[in-house]
Amino acid sequence: MDAKKVISDILAEKKEIKDVYFVACGGSLVDLYGADYFIKAESSTIHSSFYTSKEFVLNPPKQLGEKSLAIVCSHSGNTPETVEAAHMAKDRGAAVITLTHAAGSGCDNDRFIVWVYPWDDDELVLSPMGITLDLMTELVQQQEGFAGYEHVKEGLGKISAIVKAARETVHERTIAFADKYDHASIIYTVGSGANWFQAYGLAICSLMEMQWMHASYIHSGEYFHGPFEVTEKGVVYYQMMSAGKNRSMDERSLKFIKEHTDDYVVVDAVELGLNAISEDVVDYFNPILFYAMSCEYRAALAHNRNHPLETRRYMGKVAY
Repeated sequence: MDAKKVISDILAEKKEIKDVYFVACGGSLVDLYGADYFIKAESSTIHSSFYTSKEFVLNPPKQLGEKSLAIVCSHSGNTPETVEAAHMAKDRGAAVITLTHAAGSGCDNDRFIVWVYPWDDDELVLSPMGITLDLMTELVQQQEGFAGYEHVKEGLGKISAIVKAARETVHERTIAFADKYDHASIIYTVGSGANWFQAYGLAICSLMEMQWMHASYIHSGEYFHGPFEVTEKGVVYYQMMSAGKNRSMDERSLKFIKEHTDDYVVVDAVELGLNAISEDVVDYFNPILFYAMSCEYRAALAHNRNHPLETRRYMGKVAY
């Protein structure tokens, strides 16, 4: 599918979009945060909101209606509350784009604008993160104009090569990390800006879900408003150093972590080449890079722990 045409068709019908709602669960919700962050930062005519699917269904926003666009994502395409959310948004008059990897699933329905994406670790620009950034860039450009439009398009053309090189750079580091921390009692993941939900996703999906390891996520700017009190040797920190406007928050939290514990890992977007993307839009590419890095680190943990990433004891196995 083509993002420019999708948005053009929606605007031809709706004339204007006033509200965008990003709706999903778990890892799919993590994938949508960067686009939500983009709209909040760059649009003067569009309000953006971010919902876990069941909450969206149980307590839908009053503004949801004819001038709304809902971006609804389910990798499997059959997450019940996500499929329900898509239908509810459509019933309320919104334009609905569903993103899924699974053709023929519940999200692949003629009621929606359906984007079935491939799943290729080497082409994350084709993942929901890249797709939604492309869609929202088109929406802002077509509705009100966006000075960074060409820079985002250039960044989308560069990001796959940046990610590939970064994977090679961190390979040996991930092995060392896993050797040292594969049985850590807890790992705190720290990040900020558009990357904040990558810290969230690494904790709840990669570590808690896929490795059954205790983890928690901390916003770099909130670290000094409570969480830093537990910083001590033996407590492990995974600090994400973003490129762009919010980097100073990450630098501040890292400085304190380094002063008070030796148990940390730093993953730095600038060192890993993200600054090859134009400074005015680089913030929005952090999630794509850091998702890939999280995959590398969790794979090393899985190897050391002899715990395949697909292993579950509850998800899809018991009633919940």
